[in-house]
Amino acid sequence: MTDNSDLPTEEVPEIPAVPRTRRRTVDEQLSRVLQNIGSIDPIELTLLDAQGLLLAEQIVADAPLPGFDNAAMDGYAVRAIDLKQASADQPLMLPVVGDVLAGTRSVSGMGPGLCMRIMTGAPIPPGADAVVPLEDTDGGVARVAIRRAVRTGECVRRAGEDLAAGATAIGPGATLGPQQIALLAAVGRDRVLVQPRPRVVVIATGSELVDVGTRPGYAEVADTNSYMLAAAARDAGADAYRAGIIEDDHARLLDTLDSQLLRADLIVTTGGVSMGAFDIVKQALSQLGSVEFISVAMSPGAPQGFGTLGREKTPIFCLPGNPGAALVSFEVFVRPAIRKLLGKRTLHRQTIQATALERIDSVEGRREYRRGLLHREPDGRYSVSLVGGKGPHLVAALAAANCLVVIDEDVTEVVPGSRVSVQPLMLAQR
Repeated sequence: MTDNSDLPTEEVPEIPAVPRTRRRTVDEQLSRVLQNIGSIDPIELTLLDAQGLLLAEQIVADAPLPGFDNAAMDGYAVRAIDLKQASADQPLMLPVVGDVLAGTRSVSGMGPGLCMRIMTGAPIPPGADAVVPLEDTDGGVARVAIRRAVRTGECVRRAGEDLAAGATAIGPGATLGPQQIALLAAVGRDRVLVQPRPRVVVIATGSELVDVGTRPGYAEVADTNSYMLAAAARDAGADAYRAGIIEDDHARLLDTLDSQLLRADLIVTTGGVSMGAFDIVKQALSQLGSVEFISVAMSPGAPQGFGTLGREKTPIFCLPGNPGAALVSFEVFVRPAIRKLLGKRTLHRQTIQATALERIDSVEGRREYRRGLLHREPDGRYSVSLVGGKGPHLVAALAAANCLVVIDEDVTEVVPGSRVSVQPLMLAQR
């Protein structure tokens, strides 16, 4: 992994070290994370594999686009000067001396007072300088009645009018959507250099976990987090992989992390970061790199681990085990990191203002993220209500939410009818 200062990403301000006497703020932790996220070397991909990624090179047109003068409509190729007297009342009759089809490789010339029947996209024959649309004629085959005059160049697509030879088609940093893919194909590029999707490996830790499809026994819990976080990583633009469940075993965790470093640009673990579980994870990680475990002034998701592993200093995030806390932690810290690895200018989801439909209490000095249901009112404004209780373990409530209600550190009470910040996760489409 290399640092590429040319990639357009948000500027991250320097944050001084936090005294151990207080918890780190969300903004301070996020700044530390982003300062330690570099970039991934560009790779060459086929056009469809490159869709949605950022271009990492300048694409120049080797030839004009279009490459030749061609008809914009079905009709008749003519000389404009021959039709000066044509009108609906007095149509002008011209002999039709040939047909020009789209894809015709060789076209004969055309003299004064003559015309040729022509199809959309077909090359303009030598001698012609305009096209009369079919609807302005009687559609004749041997002779045609033309019912209006035309201007020179009318209904003709000129060579190079879209893009001149030597002009830049697309520059580095452009997002490759369907229309950009079309332009790349038009200039003859079937492969391009792009910022690749980060490879994110997700590892669930905990002896209580069983894989999906296995009925949990007493004191066992289905592993929902690795599926959720892998899906969240893909939603952010990464290629995500589940590395399975690792029991609370130092050696297994160490072996798994070591083996995953070969295919990971970023690693996410979930579970094993609460105060009672620090030692096992910390011991394993300390042998592969440097990871800091701290408490962040946020709820849910206060216990956080972040650092780097291996010679390539692969970033690793150690997230809490409760599903709600894991998803909030991902949204706040991991998603921006993935977006930076992608080279995106916008690292964070858009925040909007909504009217609170109920009272919300919060603790001063702690940023709260509450599950919410965002509504679009008839007047176009947004309103929001809470979903479920405060417990970060509530998976059904998490699935019912389409946003996070963000309550800043200095707010202790949100009254009904007041405005509150909302971070949409997914807006329902009907």
